[in-house]
Amino acid sequence: MDHHAKYPGLSDLKARARKRIPHFVWEYLDSATGHEATLKRNRTKLDEVLLRPSILHGEFTPDLSTTFLGRDYKLPFGVAPVGMSGLIWPGAERLLAQEAARQGIPYSMSTVATQTPEDVAPYLGEDAWFQMYPPRDPDIRKDIMARARAAGFNTLILTVDVPVASRRERQTRGGLTQPPRLTGRLAMQAALRPTWLNGIRKTGMPRMKLMDSYAEQTTSLSSTEHVGYLLRTSPDWDYVKYLRDEWDGPLIIKGVCNADDAARLQDEGVDALWVSNHAGRQFDGGLSTIEALPHVRAATTLPLIFDSGIEGGLDILRAIALGADFVMMGRPWHYALGALGDAGPAHLADILAKDMVSNMGQLGTKTLKELPARLL
Repeated sequence: MDHHAKYPGLSDLKARARKRIPHFVWEYLDSATGHEATLKRNRTKLDEVLLRPSILHGEFTPDLSTTFLGRDYKLPFGVAPVGMSGLIWPGAERLLAQEAARQGIPYSMSTVATQTPEDVAPYLGEDAWFQMYPPRDPDIRKDIMARARAAGFNTLILTVDVPVASRRERQTRGGLTQPPRLTGRLAMQAALRPTWLNGIRKTGMPRMKLMDSYAEQTTSLSSTEHVGYLLRTSPDWDYVKYLRDEWDGPLIIKGVCNADDAARLQDEGVDALWVSNHAGRQFDGGLSTIEALPHVRAATTLPLIFDSGIEGGLDILRAIALGADFVMMGRPWHYALGALGDAGPAHLADILAKDMVSNMGQLGTKTLKELPARLL
């Protein structure tokens, strides 16, 4: 089925997803922290990045391919890790891993996913990345890395911009707890979303299965916290050195917005930096990611990933023009799942690719490498 007539843009997928995902889950997916100023700023500042169209280039087909960390990709974007992905849409981890494998793009799985690395292993492609919230216990740390590697994850992501739990007031008001449970109010919301509810009945109420396998106790945590907080620590520079020594594949540091940090991380031997403000979910008083990107780019020669605020192919081009080598997205893939179920991720990938091709035609850029020259 061709969905382009009814859902030509990400905004269409988002609008339909909101009607199919229970309110308390939507508030978890779509919210940020504080007054959500950073969430809004991520979008506003992307719109301020202007590019100069160029004419009389004749007929050509833009090339969307790129090389990142020694691998060739037909598309310059992939699937970012999202915690509790399978709560947002039943079976999300499997569906996104499968589609990423079909597209030949990276799939990133969160430490706090609703599946374990072993659960997702049969669906992984060649570009499977594991995102780690840093365990405090060295034995757990080693075991998680060993399990991720054995399952087929070849790249490790250390997220460093979650030293403490953020408050996420809107999420708290939504009523989600960890582990999730359907109180009377939430059960009524779920009943209004029968497709989601039927899927959850098949998969079971989602839990953080990997973290649960190490937790020797349960506790009452706020809606912004989870069992992972019983196990993890706030990493420091020694932690980065440890991972660099222990992990024998590419190591990416996620949550870098400071140029000074970028330069030091390069000296520590990491392979790539992920410029991100966690989509505004952690701190509400910083730069948008697109504002931080040029500063980080100027401070390092390492490959850079960009996320936060992407709403279409034009935004991907903007990020690449300002120095990103690759773009990752979390929320958009889940909007696609919520809107169209199994068919959603493939449709989103097609939307993004078509949007990039259209805009590169207007810019007269045949390859992604030509984009910086079109910046105004």
